[in-house]
This record gives sequence, structure tokens and C-alpha cells, in this order.
Amino acid sequence: MNRDNAVALPETLPVHRAEDLTQGGTQARIVLGDQVYSLRITRAGKLILTK
Repeated sequence: MNRDNAVALPETLPVHRAEDLTQGGTQARIVLGDQVYSLRITRAGKLILTK
């Protein structure tokens, strides 16, 4: 499909605020299957996700 025929689709992905995930802090744990990941908000306002 080229740009002339592009159709705007409504956004259907869930949206989560990082501050909500960290409950106002700077870190949260995210579980996927049997793996646990760490989400961290840096002082610069960036996100880091590590295993």
C-alpha cells in the first residue's frame, strides 16, 4: 500500500503511564511468563527495562 492509499486506523493498543506502573516511585517489576523484568525511570525521565 502506498502513502496515497494509506488509511488512518484508530489506536487500539493499551496505554499505561509509567508513573502508574511504579506507583509514584521509580521502579516496578513486570512479569512475563516465568521471567521477571525491572522497569526503571531514570533521573533524566527515560525508561530502562532489564531482565
